[in-house]
Amino acid sequence: MKEWIAAVEAELGIDLEVDVTGLLDLTKVVAHGVARPAAPLTAFLVGYAAAQAGGGPAAVTEASRKVAALAERWTAGQADGSADA
Repeated sequence: MKEWIAAVEAELGIDLEVDVTGLLDLTKVVAHGVARPAAPLTAFLVGYAAAQAGGGPAAVTEASRKVAALAERWTAGQADGSADA
């Protein structure tokens, strides 16, 4: 995994240390609680939001935190029938 991430960063011309475990945990929650195809799209949106907020690991962490909370609310809503997939 580390080699792949390093290759992607090199290909895209970026150098950013992010919490890979945290992002994987986020996509797992989204995939299982919302929908599997939503996971990679959510990861893209987190990155986009982080870039709009100035970029950097802290921006990724904050965007991930917000989306994780949303996914938890979404999953809870699914359980009680109030969320729309």
